[in-house]
Amino acid sequence: MTITELEEVQEPAPSTTVDRQEHLTACVWAEANRRLVAKAIAEFSHERLLAPEQADEQRLFRITSDDGGTGYRFEATRRALDHWDIAGDSIQRRRDGQNLEPDALDFMLEFRGQLGIAEDVLPVYLEEISSTLAGAAYKLQNPAPDSAALARAGGTPAAAAQRIERAMAEGHPCFVANNGRLGFGAGDYRAYAPEAGAAVQLVWIAVHRSRAVFTSSRTLGEAELYRSELGPQMLDGFAAQLASQGLEARDYLYMPVHPWQWENKLSITFAAEVAHRNVVCLGVGADRYQAQQSIRTFFNLDVPQRCYVKTSLSVLNMGFMRGLSAEYMKATPAINDWLHRLVEADETLRRSGFTVLRELAAVGYHNDYYEAATTAGSPYRKMLAALWRESPAGQLREGEQLATMASLLHRDRNGVPFVSALMAQSGLSAKEWLEHYLRAYLMPLVHCLCAYDLAFMPHGENIILVLDDGVPVRVLMKDIGEEIAVIGDGIELPDEVSRIRVDVPSEEQVLTIFTDVFDSFFRFLSAILAGDGQLSEDAFWTAVANCLHQYRDASPETAEAFDRHEFFAAGFPLSCLNRLQLRNNREMLDLNDPSGSLQHAGRVANPIARFSGQAA
Repeated sequence: MTITELEEVQEPAPSTTVDRQEHLTACVWAEANRRLVAKAIAEFSHERLLAPEQADEQRLFRITSDDGGTGYRFEATRRALDHWDIAGDSIQRRRDGQNLEPDALDFMLEFRGQLGIAEDVLPVYLEEISSTLAGAAYKLQNPAPDSAALARAGGTPAAAAQRIERAMAEGHPCFVANNGRLGFGAGDYRAYAPEAGAAVQLVWIAVHRSRAVFTSSRTLGEAELYRSELGPQMLDGFAAQLASQGLEARDYLYMPVHPWQWENKLSITFAAEVAHRNVVCLGVGADRYQAQQSIRTFFNLDVPQRCYVKTSLSVLNMGFMRGLSAEYMKATPAINDWLHRLVEADETLRRSGFTVLRELAAVGYHNDYYEAATTAGSPYRKMLAALWRESPAGQLREGEQLATMASLLHRDRNGVPFVSALMAQSGLSAKEWLEHYLRAYLMPLVHCLCAYDLAFMPHGENIILVLDDGVPVRVLMKDIGEEIAVIGDGIELPDEVSRIRVDVPSEEQVLTIFTDVFDSFFRFLSAILAGDGQLSEDAFWTAVANCLHQYRDASPETAEAFDRHEFFAAGFPLSCLNRLQLRNNREMLDLNDPSGSLQHAGRVANPIARFSGQAA
């Protein structure tokens, strides 16, 4: 057959609807850039990559590009923890005598030397910045409830929590490139980005037991999990599909997959497994889910009491390929069982209402080809795994509501903080509201460190607040299996959970509070409350100090450990997340040695050091 004849018999390609990205207007793009440049200056200055000089006026500062040709002037308030509170509309950019609009991509190129961005990192980082800008532009154009409307909630607690989840406009507060999601196209963004709020039906596959490992909580068996998550009708349908191909259902495990992952990775990269019927696609499930802030985790919209589902997703976002390790999944339920028993048996944690959302079951697939070709930690070993996590929907008392803790840093389009709306709803003073929040959030974290050498990753997306009339009454901790660590030797661990023990020098253990709570969350929350006139910085940090003193006074059994950690030390090392991403935005941390991978830039003054003697 000639080439001409071949062309004659080929079918035309199917027509495609083009996403014209109509939200990307010049006006919206300019606003998104101004906001991101303000954040970039603030966070890079905080991490001491940039060193703004004070201009003629007290609150006016300037920075100059690597080549000296471009200058920026801006207004900023210097706050505790060396936080730069920058007014985006105050930024002035001049080059060769001309006024220019702030441009985040240009900014990275202008300051690449001062930021220390290597040549091989820079193009990918620019792509992440561009994607972050595109997401910001979408959020600026997309209608979203204002903070007062979000605080009023309405509907079921699950539905209200999901409205809050998709309304979040910022992402991680520390990272500048915090919405990279490299791998998503425009259609994928609208289908799967948390802020799009689209309902998603997960793909279900059957994986052969010879290649896959299923583990579950002691309280939940395999058959019970599948019955509760899928129901008898879908299970019968899956078995019938397998039988129609001459396969036995008992030889397989069922597994949820992100639709993007199936379409873009597994159907091609795992083609051999599909051909050999080690992986069998069963189609989409009946339930509709909503993507959470972490992108690869889904909440069940149709049956909220069913589990969250967390899936592998091979997109690059904030320094990592967002896969799931099949090897890590194996021990995840056992780790969650161990922590659940510890928390339930602890009187202090019970009084505070602190609860963990257990990861009840997990399944991981081992692809022999890629495991033979790679070492532990490779993204190729993280392409096919999933877990089921308890839903918070069944853990509420009458009148209680749910909200991601990330929402406390959210401002609506008019600049009104969500936390201020919660305070108004509560009827409490800002100080009283903050005291409730600190007892629910900070005190359990400090107790876990002092009593058990136990550290979490307690950032906003990993904490769910339980609210009563807008007041935080307790917190639910999630993302347990991958992100908790026992960082001392004060507690024995069963063999099956031994991987969570991490060797951290005793003097650095308190950084789980200083870095992860003070610098990565309270730094922003205190600035928001001060900027909105709710509570001065001094009053905020006084409340934090008082909470710690109250804990020590009420917990003599952990007083020695509390004093050893020196929560009121004069200062602590400044850990820099953006420096990590700028150094290597494909694998930001060595997960086998996360503490040793950290980057520090000197020390920062501790805002509660002056309260070391007694409560204020």
